[in-house]
Amino acid sequence: MDEALEMAKDGMDKALDRLRKGLAKVRAGRANPAMLDDVRVDSYGVSMPLNQVATVSVGDARLLIIKPYDRNTIPAIEKAVNAANLGINPQSDGIIIRLAIPPLTEERRKGLVKQVKEHSEDAKVAIRQGRREGNELLKELEKDREISEDQLKKALEKVQEIHDRFIKQVDEITAKKEAEIMEV
Repeated sequence: MDEALEMAKDGMDKALDRLRKGLAKVRAGRANPAMLDDVRVDSYGVSMPLNQVATVSVGDARLLIIKPYDRNTIPAIEKAVNAANLGINPQSDGIIIRLAIPPLTEERRKGLVKQVKEHSEDAKVAIRQGRREGNELLKELEKDREISEDQLKKALEKVQEIHDRFIKQVDEITAKKEAEIMEV
């Protein structure tokens, strides 16, 4: 019985983690190093993540600073940032690369909120899937007479409580991100 509850909770935890990672990549008009996580740089004949060829830090609210470990990789980093289609033009001084984050238009903000809602709905679907799997396992245990009907009822209620708690967290995270995006 505990195994079914743990399995459901694990699935829901993973969905919440995916949501957080997905939302971290949504650009909210602020500088966030996570928006460069998917940028891959062709360096020395190998495609590597940006964070393996340079450090990425936040200069201020609208500025990311990329400091390459090797200055020879600056052109490759600039090319990779441009190819990532982030809507940001890299500016290099031969030592570091600056990425000035432009302010978002109202139309772009609404599009980003729509993206956030899609991430949120995906997370909710995954959480519901975790609940479904936990419930099915519990019903199998009851069918095999490993737990009683009363134990099944209590366990199903517990799975529902866990589900509700995770859905509430998704709604809170989503609302916070939407407010951040719509903030001018």
